[in-house]
Amino acid sequence: MGCQYFAPCSHGAESFTVMMPKLTFGRGCLSEIGARVAVDGHKRVAVFTDPYLRDSRYLSDVLASLKQSKIDLSVFSEVHIEPNEKSILNAEEFLKNGKFDAMVSVGGGSVIDTAKAATVYATYPADFTDYFGPPVGLGKPVPGPVLPHYACPTTSGTGSECTSVTVLRIDSLNTKFVIGSPHLLPKVALVDPSCTDTLPANTIASTGFDLICHALECYTAKAYTQWDKVENPNQRTLLQGANPWSDMSAQKAMEIAGQYLSRGVNDSSDNEARDQLMWGATLAGMAFGNSGTHLPHAMSYGITHLMRDIVTEGYPVESPFIPHGISVILSAPSIFQYLSEGAPDRHLEAASFLGADCKDAMPAESGEIVSKRLIEMMQQTHIPNGLSGVGFGAADVKALAASSIRQSRAIANAPRESNVTDMENIYLNSISYW
Repeated sequence: MGCQYFAPCSHGAESFTVMMPKLTFGRGCLSEIGARVAVDGHKRVAVFTDPYLRDSRYLSDVLASLKQSKIDLSVFSEVHIEPNEKSILNAEEFLKNGKFDAMVSVGGGSVIDTAKAATVYATYPADFTDYFGPPVGLGKPVPGPVLPHYACPTTSGTGSECTSVTVLRIDSLNTKFVIGSPHLLPKVALVDPSCTDTLPANTIASTGFDLICHALECYTAKAYTQWDKVENPNQRTLLQGANPWSDMSAQKAMEIAGQYLSRGVNDSSDNEARDQLMWGATLAGMAFGNSGTHLPHAMSYGITHLMRDIVTEGYPVESPFIPHGISVILSAPSIFQYLSEGAPDRHLEAASFLGADCKDAMPAESGEIVSKRLIEMMQQTHIPNGLSGVGFGAADVKALAASSIRQSRAIANAPRESNVTDMENIYLNSISYW
């Protein structure tokens, strides 16, 4: 903890907090869900999933385990990919009418985030934007505990099983925004890497880059000591900036991604690679759940706000749709090249964790090196060539920046300040890379 990066600052935080669910990792661990729920004394659970997993063996295994433990249950399978106000309100009604004492989520980030948000609104009704931070909402804190949540991720990227945030689309503003509260942290996470065996290559690639950006953003985030001290520890957000705990998880997650992402994408039979990526995603979730992300995630929301006439292979979702991990990585090479000036040593270390050749490199070269490594990984996994690969051009950069500048908390978590003009230039430099 003596690292210079966390040196004390005037009026800055002097401590950080770490929170995690009880975590089980391993092939077949979904069969433990019934015993986990039963030992906690729950009798009736809400099970969240999406239409594409409704008939899957993963959901079947979860339901069988719950029934074997004599847990009464009801399934909500109408989760919307990229959950929005309408889909959350539908899930809220399901919870309010079900007399549940716990909930289980089986799916990717959209499923886990839907469960988190639905229990907030079902327990503490409010206008939809009340719990979102400024400038889109009132920043109202979640008043208290919600239903205990047993999260079972089925993709190797979300990390939401280990975080206290839910990311939702606000249709009236045509953007995504975050609700964060320690009350949203799942009680138990069951991470079964066999869930990735049947995922198509493009899904492994997209979720893999979400993993990478979670970890890379955490490691290069502004140090927790740079944030203002919060006198009441109960009001301390877990999105608190880089800290020694998040560093450990982020470093290992980047090392895993650097070694295994290309293998996991290009060979569906490579169980070792896919298992490792699932573990890396969980580690990255631990990291960003206790530090927060910054510019790549903030700037991804402008892309999903303004996307048009596009679908993505491997995702049976109506146009327009760009998977979250792809929207995050498209601008990341340009973003880290820009941000490296604010924390050059950190960016050089991160590049080495991802597998870049950093021999004899100087910190001033760190932005170029990490950018080059990300582009190399994008090419190896057949990711679109920057913004032009998903239909954007130079004429779109002002609108993209105007949309993303609303993500004030994430932008402030970056190691270098950026304004709307800076973001325009970053988008412009992200049009194409090769």
